[in-house]
This record gives sequence, structure tokens and C-alpha cells, in this order.
Amino acid sequence: MELKFDEQGLIPVIVQDAQTDQVLTLAYMNKESLELTLKDRLMTFYSRSRQELWRKGETSGNYQHLVSLTADCDQDALVAKVQKDGPACHTGTESCFTEMLFGESDEKQVQLSDLYALIKGRKTEPKEGSYTSYLFEKGLEKILKKIGEESTEVVIGAMKADRQETIFEAADLTYHMLVLLVEMGISVEEVQQELSKRHVVDHKVKQETLK
Repeated sequence: MELKFDEQGLIPVIVQDAQTDQVLTLAYMNKESLELTLKDRLMTFYSRSRQELWRKGETSGNYQHLVSLTADCDQDALVAKVQKDGPACHTGTESCFTEMLFGESDEKQVQLSDLYALIKGRKTEPKEGSYTSYLFEKGLEKILKKIGEESTEVVIGAMKADRQETIFEAADLTYHMLVLLVEMGISVEEVQQELSKRHVVDHKVKQETLK
């Protein structure tokens, strides 16, 4: 396959989160940045404004690790799926695409990383009346107690074969798990990376022993 670079020697690259398929950013590569990306498995682009190569995360630490790279049918555009070490946008958001121009619903699909960031903000900048800030104020013992309670509620809902109740309680459990991760300084990406390393879901093997 021979990729088609434009008259400026560039090719557009759509970057997606390999875990969620969320579109993170649109950038450009030249042949050199493409070669570096494939060699080091770290996303490297060409800045049209600065007219120089730049590796995502070099200054912020939010590196993007290449998982796959696919060309379109005309070989003049690329889609890169990545595992990211932090927010994709320089503004601190998970994606550069945040401004809604058209949509039939104002409802936004919540990303775990966005919820994590919101919860983390309630720890670093406590808000009066916030339940999340209250949990952090009470500390680890209170958070663990809530996780135990919510785990039990999930089991009860599932035992009753009540789908809606199970969804509701699973959401509560997920929220409290994120609170625990923030309390312990563990990122969502670290958990995703641990899951990605295992590659085993169908064998009767204790997950914690997989390396």
C-alpha cells in the first residue's frame, strides 16, 4: 500500500481511544512523523503552524500509545487507535471535540475518564453540599464501606433478575469505585492497561495471577 500525502507532504490522522472508540483529535503526519510513530509506537505528528514534528505528551506527559493504524479506501487519510496516558486536548478535556453544533438530544454520553476527572475535582477543590466531597472528607474507611454496600445491592438486584435495578446499582458501584481510585491516586488508564495486559476472559484462571 502506498499512502497518498497532499501537496504539502501531509496526511490527516483521526485519533481514537482504543478502549471507547471516542474520537480524541484530528492531526497531521508527514512521512517522518509516520515512521517515528510506527517505530516507537508513540503518536508523533507534524505541526502545520510551527512547521515541525511534535510528539504527543512530550511536554504534558499525556502520551498516546499506538494500538492500530488504518488507512481509508483512497489511502489519503488515517485512523489511529491509541491508549492514552491522559487527556487528549491541551485544554484538559479528554477529547478535542467538545463543541456541539447539532444534535437531537442534549444528553451527553458520560465517559468514565470524564467522571473520574469530575470526582477528582471534588477532592482537590471540595464543594459544600457535595456528596463526593463528603466521602473524601470521611476518608478511606467510609468509601470502602459504601463499596461494600453497593456491591451487595448489585447482587440483590441480579438475584431478583431485575435488569433495571441491577443497572441502577451497578452505576452506583461504578461511581463509588471511581471515588476509591481517586482516593488512592489510581487512574482509569492504569486499570484499563491492567485489563489490556491480561488477554484472558474465557479461561478459568484467577485474574490476579495473570502477568
